[in-house]
Amino acid sequence: MPHLELVDLDLAFGEQQIVRKLSMTLDQGRIGCLLGPSGCGKTTVLRCIAGFEPVKSGQVRLDGELVSSADRHVPPERRRIGMVFQDYALFPHLTIAENIGFGLRKLEPRERGARIDELLDIVGLTGQGVKYPHEMSGGQQQRVALARALAPRPSLLLLDEPFSNLDVELRERLSHEVRDILKATGTTAVLVTHDQNEAFAVADEIGIMHQGRIQQWDSPYNLYHRPGNRFVADFIGQGVLLPAEVLNDHQVRMELGTLNSVIPVECSVGCGACEHHCPVEVLLRPDDIIHDDASTMKAKVAKKAFRGADILYTLELSSGARVLSLVPSHHNHAIGEMIGIRLDVDHVITFHENSDQAAHAQRANQIAQAARA
Repeated sequence: MPHLELVDLDLAFGEQQIVRKLSMTLDQGRIGCLLGPSGCGKTTVLRCIAGFEPVKSGQVRLDGELVSSADRHVPPERRRIGMVFQDYALFPHLTIAENIGFGLRKLEPRERGARIDELLDIVGLTGQGVKYPHEMSGGQQQRVALARALAPRPSLLLLDEPFSNLDVELRERLSHEVRDILKATGTTAVLVTHDQNEAFAVADEIGIMHQGRIQQWDSPYNLYHRPGNRFVADFIGQGVLLPAEVLNDHQVRMELGTLNSVIPVECSVGCGACEHHCPVEVLLRPDDIIHDDASTMKAKVAKKAFRGADILYTLELSSGARVLSLVPSHHNHAIGEMIGIRLDVDHVITFHENSDQAAHAQRANQIAQAARA
């Protein structure tokens, strides 16, 4: 039985539909993430799970118990859900220890103190319980907020954009620390963010949201290498779509050569794989185009973006189409220079020009099943 289950969730504010037939499941001890652009409904879903927003239709279940539906609404304080907010929400007049122990007032003083000390140790703040929030850095305050949320041993932890107020370097480090803490405590959690790096660093499973729907619920690896539709392909990572022609179930031909696919190639809506030479578009990521001085296949450097260890090249093909290539930065080529390239495509992803989201949702399920086989 899933620890958290959302079934056909609908929510509207007046006439405005915010969440549409949204479903997802999360097992005990797993970390899920709702990832998407601003306004897609991800924070609203989090508030539905917490009990802060009533649902129009559909269900929210925790450990099999129905906590939200059109006819039932268990109040937030009875759901055993912890929350970590974007702005930390610490009490400035309380010490760090008092902040962490705020939800433990029913415990005996000795038990309460032991739990506070345990959490200070877990979040790497041993011995700092006597300090006040203003005496700590932003990263330390966020760890205090996490410790406070974990203190009552919640059934589920919700994290709403928890790193957005931190600088990039601290955000990256803290996201890894938070994942380690959640895994060490066996906590089931749902993170909401618009930052792909955060999502990839923290979550086991990610749902890409767009216009109130989950476009694909999958592992970070599959979202990048096996996107279920164009929106996911565009939103996750970088890439370009090049025109191609289906040769058979497992081959497509394009300007850069013929690609072989383990997963049957989709050539049109509803018909799955076929051999009718249907026109498609192939998704190529920057790591699919390899710089190779010995290759006879050439492309012209149109743009370059220095990234320290790597350079992201925009390369122009003979047809005028452009692709991206991520190359070690010691290969420093000039704009306009012709360089050798070759393809190294492990996952062939194709989209029909008229395909819709429903067809690609079905395609995403097929891909996920093939990956698990």
